[in-house]
Amino acid sequence: MQSQNKYIGDDKFTKMLEHYHCPADINLIKLRFAGAISSPNLNLRPTDVISSLWAKGQEPRLQTKEEAELFFKFFMGLWDEIFEQIKLNKISLPIEKIKTIPDLITFCTKRCEQIEAGYLEGFWGGEENLKIPAFIAQILDSISDLCDIYQQFKTRDIKDSEFDNVVKTLLHTDKMVNRSISFITENYVLPRFQQQTSQIN
Repeated sequence: MQSQNKYIGDDKFTKMLEHYHCPADINLIKLRFAGAISSPNLNLRPTDVISSLWAKGQEPRLQTKEEAELFFKFFMGLWDEIFEQIKLNKISLPIEKIKTIPDLITFCTKRCEQIEAGYLEGFWGGEENLKIPAFIAQILDSISDLCDIYQQFKTRDIKDSEFDNVVKTLLHTDKMVNRSISFITENYVLPRFQQQTSQIN
């Protein structure tokens, strides 16, 4: 599903998230939207995905109809932006700088959230038994396995002498995750989009 709302940009969107005390940051949201748009779950609505960004009962209280319309307009602008990136097969993990060991730990924490609570949670949309090809299920499982690599380094006591090699390992893991998402997009999501378009026409 796609609307016709223009994205307001990362800076303004981030300020909106802060205003509404959203616990998810913009990069996690982008990946959750990417997973949800890629999902074959036809019952997964954008409004449900947006609501899922807050804990149950913690959703923003929108005071007026105008505020509610603007709130969802801004979110649907980002949804459309991600939709276009998927059509171009340009979804990827955000670039993060790792200069120190604390940076590395923060990086690993964010990556686990972006992959598990972002792309994978968006794709499954709360369903455990989606009908998907076996090879796509295997790729999704491999993405989850790759997330374990970040998890291991997040809790490991890393020595200064190991730092450069660990960073190389993490950046290589990033490439593998990006390739996996790209593979899913090219071989499953885009063909499904084309099929849906041909059925409509």
